[in-house]
Amino acid sequence: MSDHGLNKDALPQTSYTTPGMPTLKASTKKVSFFEFWPTWLVYIPVGIQWLLLSLRYRSLTLPLLANPRLPLSGMVGVGKSQLLSQAQGKCKQAILPWFTHTKTTATIDEQVTQIEASFAQINTHYPVVAKPDIGCRGIGVKLVHNSEQLNGVLQHYPRDANVMIQSLSQYEPEAGVFYVRDPQAPKGRIISLALKYTPFVVGDGRSTLGELIQADARASQLTHLYSTRHQANWDRVIEQDKPFKLVFSASHSKGAIFTNANHLITDELQSSLNEIMSDLPEFHYGRLDVKFKDIEHLQQGKTIEIIEINSASSESLHIWDSSTPFLEAMRALLFQYRLLFAFGNTQRKRGHKPPGVRALLTHWQKERALSRLYPLTD
Repeated sequence: MSDHGLNKDALPQTSYTTPGMPTLKASTKKVSFFEFWPTWLVYIPVGIQWLLLSLRYRSLTLPLLANPRLPLSGMVGVGKSQLLSQAQGKCKQAILPWFTHTKTTATIDEQVTQIEASFAQINTHYPVVAKPDIGCRGIGVKLVHNSEQLNGVLQHYPRDANVMIQSLSQYEPEAGVFYVRDPQAPKGRIISLALKYTPFVVGDGRSTLGELIQADARASQLTHLYSTRHQANWDRVIEQDKPFKLVFSASHSKGAIFTNANHLITDELQSSLNEIMSDLPEFHYGRLDVKFKDIEHLQQGKTIEIIEINSASSESLHIWDSSTPFLEAMRALLFQYRLLFAFGNTQRKRGHKPPGVRALLTHWQKERALSRLYPLTD
């Protein structure tokens, strides 16, 4: 894909590079053959390895001990707030300010007023990001600009469900950093780094949004992701030279573009993350989604703003680079799950007891039920 899904008949492909991010190189391989397979299909090798390792370690749920302070190690059905609330010191400072609101029986307008009154607690203002406390793969993430939009978001949440309100980062560049620390080691390391690009098309003053998407080499293959989300603007003619962002939430499953950035990992970045993550007790395995000023600052471990910390179900995002070979992607997935078992085994030796399969199924069913209700992701 061109830099951000540019219409190749409109403007030069480098016209709209995200400041602070490398320009995406043009490639004839816009989407890898497995990039948008169903999750269950991609994870068949992982499932087979899981069963084999379960026999070796004599436990089917051993990986759910890797982060022992988090229920099920955060695998499924666990609120983002349960992990973020454990952050202390430099880790807490690095996380973008947030709070949660539990939907009640009060009117939606009353709850909007209550949420807005809480903005002062984290020194924030519109626009803010609203997202489910329990959810994954970017489901339900919304950029909220005003009371009316917040009202619309809350309509989708059932009673007693939590919505997380978070300050919007001051930076545009974003990356996924997979961090692991062996429970027996004093420091951790980065095993994957991927840059995240939010694609957009650029108007020519003649074509509709739908036509611009169809004219783009990558976006045209992801129409199923964009058509529902942008239904209201599908037949709108986009003004000359005006970019139209197709994705806000930089989630691969929602159409964001990931590129392998393992070559950008530096000792300074690893040292900075070790310092930050040392203030998140007993966290050993997961991916940080971070914003940063530019590549130079990222490599220096500076200006890092943490959006989320994903745990046991995290993926090494470089596998979704369209240039990543299938076998390399599978090797990365299998490696990280071997680590998950090994870390769980260490925690078991320390006296932690693996949870039962019933607890896993209960949390999975809860997350699945909630995910069906959340609003469409921006």
